[in-house]
Amino acid sequence: MAYEPVMVPPKNTGTRRTVLIVVGVVLSLCCLGGIVGGFLLWDLAQEARGPARESVDTFAGAMVERDFATAYGQVCGQLRDRQSQADFVRQQSELFTATDYEIVGVNVVNRNGQVRGEANVRWVLSNGSSGTQVLNLVKEDGDWRICT
Repeated sequence: MAYEPVMVPPKNTGTRRTVLIVVGVVLSLCCLGGIVGGFLLWDLAQEARGPARESVDTFAGAMVERDFATAYGQVCGQLRDRQSQADFVRQQSELFTATDYEIVGVNVVNRNGQVRGEANVRWVLSNGSSGTQVLNLVKEDGDWRICT
């Protein structure tokens, strides 16, 4: 019996190369889409938290400056119904001792159409110690208000 070589079809590297290029392009587009989508989501989150952070910054800054009337303007209607501005100013003048603050974080959530938030504020007290307080936030008439 004589040895007969088996015919092997020629390699078609063009098809394999085309498939690999297409797969590479698709994967690159998916990665690029994920990166762009991530940046867009980050911008949306910052846009939602920005006004809430500004409201907390106004409130905390007024408290540290002992401008309690301005701080009172940043509280929600529920708190204003329970305590007059004069009582708020008197109480805070006697009790509030912070000399500085840092907004550690702001979180905004929308659950079933109810928009709420919270901010973590680190207060530096006059004796040098510090403590963190969670300020609850509500949206009233389009503005963020402190409602703790």
